[in-house]
Amino acid sequence: MPNADPATTLAEMLGFHIEHFGCRAARADGEAIARNLRSLSEREPFAADVVIVNTCSVTAEADRAARAFIRRAHRRNPAAKIVVTGCYAQRAPEELAAMAGVAAVVGNSHKALAPAIIRELTRGGGFADALPTALVPVTSLVAASAAQAPIWADDRFAHSFIEEALTGETQLAPGAQTRPNLKIQEGCGNRCTFCVIPQTRGPSKSLPYAVVMRRVEGFVAAGGKELVLSGINLGMWGRDLEGPDRRNLAGLVRNILVQTELPRMRLSSIEPMDWSGELTALLREFGGSRLARHAHLPLQSASDAVLRRMHRRYRPWHYAEKVAALLDAAGPDLTLGADVMVGFPGETDCEFEETQAFIRALPFGYLHLFPFSPRPDTRAWALHAVDPVAAWVVEERMAALRALAAEKSATHRWRFVGRTLEAITLHTPAELAGRRSTAALTENFLPVELEGSFEANRLMRLRVTGLNAKGELRACASA
Repeated sequence: MPNADPATTLAEMLGFHIEHFGCRAARADGEAIARNLRSLSEREPFAADVVIVNTCSVTAEADRAARAFIRRAHRRNPAAKIVVTGCYAQRAPEELAAMAGVAAVVGNSHKALAPAIIRELTRGGGFADALPTALVPVTSLVAASAAQAPIWADDRFAHSFIEEALTGETQLAPGAQTRPNLKIQEGCGNRCTFCVIPQTRGPSKSLPYAVVMRRVEGFVAAGGKELVLSGINLGMWGRDLEGPDRRNLAGLVRNILVQTELPRMRLSSIEPMDWSGELTALLREFGGSRLARHAHLPLQSASDAVLRRMHRRYRPWHYAEKVAALLDAAGPDLTLGADVMVGFPGETDCEFEETQAFIRALPFGYLHLFPFSPRPDTRAWALHAVDPVAAWVVEERMAALRALAAEKSATHRWRFVGRTLEAITLHTPAELAGRRSTAALTENFLPVELEGSFEANRLMRLRVTGLNAKGELRACASA
């Protein structure tokens, strides 16, 4: 290929890897970056030329996990250029820029520029050379110490909405992710006292209605079967839009189901107060066919006093009412999930027991449990300084809720033994494929070990025969 651009030829020889941490919306950002690195091949982390670390910063443990991966990647692949992005990169960019092996730090404010920044890295010159104006670091390599990587991060969030920035450049399609996330909303303004999202992602911003519809139609045309609508605060979608784009989430969901041929839509986490009657009615109308009977409502605590200290905008009885309405609309096959925080400052034994009793009373199919982690620049940071919960108490409470969550999950899953369910096949891990089995996920969000070998992205009817050692459904194809 004598006339090829040398830079393009070099890029085609290089490979990248994205390591994801955090929520579905963060993963959607990473998937969008990957789709824009068309000239590079995707590789395993310790064989890649560029390693992209898509971080979370919701807890101190999330920060530690990201740092540990960066150290491991640099140790095992010292020649790789490590690019750190995501919420941790936005919250503490200088901390990450000083780590060995890190070549660039790209906060959420500049995430839309990440693919171009990564392509500059593959040219071999780093960032000491002249760059296009849009790619000049906020903290330049010249101004920083020799040991510190360049930083792209500020608090203006001018470039934060990556899905919008990539519109028209790439097509959303089933690939490495059978069930990709379409991120339609960014940021949050709820100001919960424990949360750093307003600082790391900025205020709420919605992907325009026409863009969402175009991307859904493109996914269907590419052969996609299940699409997950996601966002940092998904229920706020549309509230910042004007003119003909002015809609709410329920209106968007209805139009997708009525105006496109999308086989199945799944909604990611939605705050309890945003599960409107209109949205619940859609679950009654389309649930079990084209709208997944799966609802994830963050709970955090079921103590009214704790919720008030958290500045959460619902009370325990509001939450219970929403769950009752969802079950009435979708039926008992609904899989209900929640996030629960343990050890918020000042949480007493009595307040914890309120949460435990509340969880015991509701038909949760799974729980995401995590200990409170004090984050600087939040109101809860000051609360923790005054009235922390002892670490050993937090661990005892976490253990109690883990046991309760396992019991609730098993009870929910055993209900389906002998039943026939709809599912989608996934990319199957080698260990499972070696047993001539296929990974799948039911319409109502239950993991399945399916007997036989099937390609990914296939909608199937399955007959559930039992549970395996991991507590996943075992099933065979149903005629």
